[in-house]
Amino acid sequence: MTFVNQANTKHRPGGAYSNVIAKIGQDGVCPFCPENLAKYHPNPIIRAGGFWLLTKNAYPYEGAAHHFLLIHKAHIESFEQLTPAAWAELQTLLNFVLTDNAIKGAALAFRFGDTAFTGASVAHLHAQLIAGSGATDAKPVLMRVG
Repeated sequence: MTFVNQANTKHRPGGAYSNVIAKIGQDGVCPFCPENLAKYHPNPIIRAGGFWLLTKNAYPYEGAAHHFLLIHKAHIESFEQLTPAAWAELQTLLNFVLTDNAIKGAALAFRFGDTAFTGASVAHLHAQLIAGSGATDAKPVLMRVG
């Protein structure tokens, strides 16, 4: 099974992120599964629930004032595998991070399914909460899809 898509790191060639994804590909493990996360992700877990882990993205998008990952703890790749309890817990974690960081607005993006279509570099269902700076002269935060 392939857990990472090196091709989806080409927008950041030769950098730390691309190198980490290459290493994960060689190791042949899912970097978002809890037993592997600490090896590849340097940021601490902010909150852990029964279904989700909340952490800051180790490689935030350029221009993001906040960039969090919400990673499903079980290795799943599609929405069909989410339970109503997992959805409810996700809402609780989102409310926590928005309040705790006084985020006034953000975008929530899910990465799921075939990485050739999503632009994701990791094939494990996860969400990204991304907030720009709010400054009128700020560059937009850009996210790869497909």
